[in-house]
Amino acid sequence: MNSMKSRGCLPFILLASLLAGVFILWFIPYQASAFFGPPAEALGGWQRFDYSLRLLWYDGLLTEPMDPFGGEQTFVVEVGEPVASIASRLEQAGLVADAGAFRDYLVYRGLDVSIQAGRYVLSPSMSPAQTAARLQDATPAQVTFYVLPGWRMEEIAAALPTSGLSVTPGDFLAAASSPPGGLDFLPAAVSTEGFLFPDAYILPREVSAKDLVATLTRNFALHLTFDLRDGFNRQGLSVYEAVTLASIVQREAVVAGEQPQIASVFLNRLAAGMRLESDPTVQYALGYNAVQNSWWTNPLSLADLQFDSPFNTYVYAGLPPSPIANPSLGALQAVAYPAQTPYYFFRAACDGSGRHIFAETFDEHLDNACP
Repeated sequence: MNSMKSRGCLPFILLASLLAGVFILWFIPYQASAFFGPPAEALGGWQRFDYSLRLLWYDGLLTEPMDPFGGEQTFVVEVGEPVASIASRLEQAGLVADAGAFRDYLVYRGLDVSIQAGRYVLSPSMSPAQTAARLQDATPAQVTFYVLPGWRMEEIAAALPTSGLSVTPGDFLAAASSPPGGLDFLPAAVSTEGFLFPDAYILPREVSAKDLVATLTRNFALHLTFDLRDGFNRQGLSVYEAVTLASIVQREAVVAGEQPQIASVFLNRLAAGMRLESDPTVQYALGYNAVQNSWWTNPLSLADLQFDSPFNTYVYAGLPPSPIANPSLGALQAVAYPAQTPYYFFRAACDGSGRHIFAETFDEHLDNACP
């Protein structure tokens, strides 16, 4: 009787064992997915179970950072470097606790085939999962953004879409139209045109438009030394007026070494009550030229020179209402410390060098015209 009962229970034992096995085969991957994310689609059924079991066995080796207070360090992944080598070097650098566990996690998630070569900033305060995610993108967290001398703020905006920064041209122009507070050199209700200092800037990719404008204007403030202010004052110019004139000098001077001479011409004309008659002011007034795909129409026609705008210094005397571009430090220094010359005129030399020929009288100026 007892043997018959045992034989009768056997099917139930087998069924229970089968159900337990099925449950384990389902539960282990389920738990791994819950803790570590879904497995790679390329893994087969048994591979999913095998790697799921390994990850659950590792536990804290994959979920806890090596050092919650660890500092950042540079880690370079070479082109074509095997995953095993990467994992081993990460362990040696103290960035992951166990190279084997980290490699198994990469394979489980399918991240082993998408690690990018490049230079990374990693930290032992990151979990292995965070480190693995970081290795999928070699894009640096910071980018270098260039503002070129003589750009107007629309040209700075146009450079943003390909810069790597998240700021849109529209957001930048809106922020640049409302200057940050606390800048004594910017009058109320003016834009930051002229004060977006040309330079190379290392910026976080996610910088806001407001912070970008603040960074550029703050850099201008850093270069606005007492000596520079004193030089402007000696020319009878406020900072805003000096920057306006420097922006014209910047656009006129193809050769930077001529900036002090060009500044002297405009200062001489202002002192004599003559109109500045500067082509860049007309170009600024005309705005974007869709045919030339440029903000600086060239050449100008006779009709352009009569364009009615307060920025047109052929029509209106004195300085234009505001800067027409963002001048370099050299152009600012040229206005603060101009060359001492008797010149009232200049025109481009005929040799294509970008240099200018200067003249004291209008007759001399006419004689300097190209044949």
